[in-house]
Amino acid sequence: MTHRPDFTTRRRVLAAAGALAGVSLLNGRVAFAQPKLGKIVYGQGSIDPFFAAGYVALKKGYFGEGGLDVEYLNSQSGPRTNQLLAAGQIAFGATAATAAPALTIAGKPATLVFGFDRKLTYANVIVRREDFDSGKIKSLKDLAGKRVGATQPQSSTWLMALYLMQKAGVADKVDIRPLGDLATMLGALKTGSVSASMATMSMMEQARQEGWGVPIFDATTESSWNEFMGGDVPGIAALTLQDTIQKRPEVVQAFVTAMVKAQDFITANSAAGITDVIYDDYLSAFPRAAIEKTLGVYKETVFLKDNIITEDAYNRMTAIMGDGRQFSNEEIKTVPYAKCVDMSFVRKARGL
Repeated sequence: MTHRPDFTTRRRVLAAAGALAGVSLLNGRVAFAQPKLGKIVYGQGSIDPFFAAGYVALKKGYFGEGGLDVEYLNSQSGPRTNQLLAAGQIAFGATAATAAPALTIAGKPATLVFGFDRKLTYANVIVRREDFDSGKIKSLKDLAGKRVGATQPQSSTWLMALYLMQKAGVADKVDIRPLGDLATMLGALKTGSVSASMATMSMMEQARQEGWGVPIFDATTESSWNEFMGGDVPGIAALTLQDTIQKRPEVVQAFVTAMVKAQDFITANSAAGITDVIYDDYLSAFPRAAIEKTLGVYKETVFLKDNIITEDAYNRMTAIMGDGRQFSNEEIKTVPYAKCVDMSFVRKARGL
């Protein structure tokens, strides 16, 4: 069977058009469209600049570049993030790294797949300046007989409040009050409902800039941190259920690769440049100056540039969780590093 020349030409044009349908122009380069991996929901446990990698990945479109359609959810607290993850309502959560061993012990095996930081950025303690200047509260020991604000029972801020009070020798004399979210904690301290509050650095900076708050424990300083912790401890991490890793490893890889790209953007840009990208959409509840200063400190002393949670750091974290504070030491033994941490996705994203 023969074809007319015009028919053959038309068929070639249509074939070429079909081939080009999967090609798009990206920054002036021809790039093949990424495979579509479907829609997932990603929950972050509060609104704070320590989640900057997540905000950058969303704003810069890194998830979409990898074929993921990501719906962002402010899940409002660590415990709620864990509940949503366990129920399958979110595919990935970003919250305290303690969530993976806690969920695993509870019967929902979960794994940390991306590390945000090397310090618990919510392990600061702030008080009202009037109490500090008067000499009423100068140190953690002075909190004996007083109320300290945290988010929720068994949350990361609650755990760190208990740990720090034990280290100071006053745990049995301090009333740790669950107050809800970070904004509520700050308001409760400002109005005097509590005498002190656990605080993220952005909360600490806001209280400082407004003139009414001062830290009595600042975890961002190396001396304070090493005195109480002895080395790196993962604070915030992204996690997913082990079932997701087994059934949808390509989705986990796409998610982690986007987060790694976001961290590389953070590392390569100034605090002001990062703030320009994420402030309006995600952090405008805080004063811009506080966010910019916080990001500057986080870049220098807190953020994990390679996003790899080491076994030593994980073991320091689980030691804080043990001794009956959150779990018994026997329970902690059931959640070793190899069971609750998988850094292979980060390593692949980084070509390691």
